[in-house]
Formats: sequence, structure tokens, C-alpha cells
Amino acid sequence: MKTKNYLFPPAFLMLAFLVILTSCQASGGGKTSHEQGVFRNESVNAESSSTPAAVIGEAEMALLLQSLDEMAELERSGSWIQGMAITESGLRENAGDTAGAIIAAYKELSFAYGMGLIQKADIENGFLNLLNTNSEEEVIVTTNAVFAFLGGQWEEAVINLGSLFNELDEPDGFGRWMILVCNLEILNRNKDKPSASNDLMLIENRRVGAAYRSIRARYVPFPEYWYRGARAFPGAIGADYAESCINLSPQGPFAEECRKIIASFIGLRAEDGLSIKTKREIESIITTSVNTGNPYILDTLLPLIGLPENPYTVYAVNALRSINGIRGFKDYFNGKAAAASGRLAERLLYISRG
Repeated sequence: MKTKNYLFPPAFLMLAFLVILTSCQASGGGKTSHEQGVFRNESVNAESSSTPAAVIGEAEMALLLQSLDEMAELERSGSWIQGMAITESGLRENAGDTAGAIIAAYKELSFAYGMGLIQKADIENGFLNLLNTNSEEEVIVTTNAVFAFLGGQWEEAVINLGSLFNELDEPDGFGRWMILVCNLEILNRNKDKPSASNDLMLIENRRVGAAYRSIRARYVPFPEYWYRGARAFPGAIGADYAESCINLSPQGPFAEECRKIIASFIGLRAEDGLSIKTKREIESIITTSVNTGNPYILDTLLPLIGLPENPYTVYAVNALRSINGIRGFKDYFNGKAAAASGRLAERLLYISRG
């Protein structure tokens, strides 16, 4: 982390806070950010953004760095909550870490996007506003790195990020995570291209992949962490990452591709992935249906039941058989079976006889 010994006005913190607050209010019927699960920092206001820079001493700097270390440990222990990255952004600004403050703001926005709370355009507009109001070189470089990352311009992004974050930074910090994502995506894109150095590429794949998996503890709540791993890792590891991403944000922007990744892994067509439900989703749907006494909630599982045999369909069928004896559910299964055909009808009849 490169720091300067003075205090920045909280422009970057405001960027993250205002974009998320505005979007959540727009999507939540005017509810406050607190009611939407977004951290509120009541000290942030328009007046504070124009506060003159103030010199801080070594003691104040030590306290800021200690706070950042404590926050990192909270994240690694699984205690991250939405809004912490806004606080981190403010701390880094106060420590003079311009790039770190911007990337922390992006971290907050990235989480909100992965959870489906905001759109990618919200992030882009927020950073465009930052570029329009601040011409400092480090702001420009960092913001351009964010734009390149968002646009999948991995080579450009990794060059810019590499100039800002290095081995002196936390190996699992968000800037380093972004660099790992760039490397994973570059390797993934080039994996099928003929090369005279396939052995070297394999070694690099394993090195980057191991580094990515080693920071898992800090990113358990982040859908995009799992999504990028799902895209990069083959076989069961990739499928496991895809399922974790879906479980965090079933309706989020990464869920559809993750369902297709799972479908391909279990031998189905990619388009069959649109019908895939994870085991956690299956359990949640069934629990809601039983608790409300409404079997028609199970309609969302019917496309899964009709797929060619696979572990998720088998799991759903067996789980549904276990509730067949509950009043009203047997009639539901029989009625759906009578209206269906093929595999779906056969499986519904099998469930109704459970």
C-alpha cells in the first residue's frame, strides 16, 4: 500500500455510498439503505467532501493501519458484512492510499452488483463522475484499471493494477484478487490455443489457480469470487465454485452462467443449466412450500424434474417423495403428472407413490 502522510476528503467513500444508497432506494420502494441491508455511515455528508486536507502524524497513521489490519482479519474470519468496504475506503483515504481507497469503493460496488442490488451501469457512472471531478494521476490510473476490469480487457487491467499493487500489499487484498482474476481469465482464454510451451502454461495455470484458491477465506461472501473460479477451474472444483456462486445470489448476474457450467459438468447441454437448481435451492423451495401449505410453489422445480438423469434431479425427486404424505401434496403431484408427458410425467408418478 502506497501512502502519503495527509488526509484526503472522503470523495471515494462518497462515491461508493451514494451509488449504492441511490440504487437500493430506487429498487426498494424508498426504503433506507439500512433497511436494505446496506451499511450507513452517518458521518458522510456533502460538507465533509470539501474539508481541507489535514496533516496527520505517525500515531494517527499507525491507528489507521491497525484498523485496516483488524478489518482484514474480520473478513478472513467470515465476518464481512455489506458496508465494510465503504469504511475501508474512508480509512485508506485518510491514510493517503488513493488507489486502495478507490479499489475498496469498487469492492463495495462489486459485491452489490454480484448480489443483484445494482447494475453494472451504476458502477460505471459512479467512476465516470470520479474521473470528471479528479485529475490526479493515481486516480486516473486506478479508475481506468476498474473500467478495463469491468470490460474484460484483462491485459490492460492487469498492467494498471500491477503498477498499483505488488508483493508488499496483502496477498489476499482486493487489488491482488483483481490481478489474479485477470491472470485466470487470460489463461482461460488461451487454454485451447496451440502453444510450444504447453508445459509452462500448465505450470502457470496451477500456480495462479493455487494462489486464487488460497485466498478463499476472505471472499466467501462474494459471488464474483466463486464465479471467476467456476470459469477458470475444470471439473468438480469449477462446479463446486459455480454452486457456491448460485447459493449466494440465485438471481444475480453470474447465476445463469454458473448453472450452465454445472450442466456441462454433469453431462447435460449448457442450455439445460437454466433448469438446474442447487441442493440448497431445492431444500429452500420445498421448505417454503411445506411451511406455507402451498404445493404450487414446487412448480419452479418441475423443469429440473424433467431433465435427463443427473444428481440434482435425483436429489429433487427423492426430496419431493419425502413430502408426498403431507395433505394436499399427493393430489398436487398426481394432477401435475396427468398434465405432463415423458420423463416429467413418469417422475411425478414415482413421487406421488412415495
